[in-house]
Amino acid sequence: MSEPAVLYEKNDGIAVVTMNRPEFRNAINPEMLCRLADAWQDVNDDPSVRVVILTGAGDKAFCAGADLDRLVRMMQGLRPPESEYDERIKNDVSLIYKGLLRNYRVTKPLIAAVRGFCVAGGTEILTTTDLRIAGDDARFGLAEVKWSLFPMGGSTVRLPRQISYCNAMEILLTGEQISAERALQMGLINKVVAPTQVLPEAVRLARILNEAGPLAVQAVKRSVVEGLALPPEQALEKELEIGIPVSMSEDCREGTKAFKEKRKPVFKGR
Repeated sequence: MSEPAVLYEKNDGIAVVTMNRPEFRNAINPEMLCRLADAWQDVNDDPSVRVVILTGAGDKAFCAGADLDRLVRMMQGLRPPESEYDERIKNDVSLIYKGLLRNYRVTKPLIAAVRGFCVAGGTEILTTTDLRIAGDDARFGLAEVKWSLFPMGGSTVRLPRQISYCNAMEILLTGEQISAERALQMGLINKVVAPTQVLPEAVRLARILNEAGPLAVQAVKRSVVEGLALPPEQALEKELEIGIPVSMSEDCREGTKAFKEKRKPVFKGR
């Protein structure tokens, strides 16, 4: 029996989601979309999960985009469903967008650990992550326009909000790939490391976030994401709405007490 298209592991508050089709550069097929959607749902539903790492299997690619022959042709009605995952998507197209996190938000911090090609759908899902570590062998890009396709994973909305307008348009309109160093200069990623250090660095960051107050971390992410869509005045009101309950929580009392007592806090997520 072949391995699943997505591996999902949880250990001590950290979940690792691995796109697992290395022989196809982790290209997105119906099974991967369904399994990603299921993983994101579990992450949000499981209070023991405090941070998530998203990566790709092997050393050649994070994700090289959609499996065009299987996924796109099926969506165009040019190929009949061939598996239970095809049927799931045929019956619920929203699984595509949920798997790609187009309009579904992971409430916990999401860290991308990127090696090799991170193009098309790979770059699209990258824009949904909060922290991004890449190997110096990574390549990024959205080549959809070269093939008269549209990047419908949310990149035309997210990229101009995350990096400068000109840099976003360079990626979106030219379809050219960029190096990890160029992506770092643009502000698309946080850090470039040796390829073998990508996952260890992502784990190091995950452990830092895992030790912080989970209510505060999740509230900060929510405030930032929701505030981006609001005028400044409304965003400030939203910040109070989200932040005050955190300041009144049991975890906040524990944090201030631990600070005073010069010890490590023990957070319970309430």
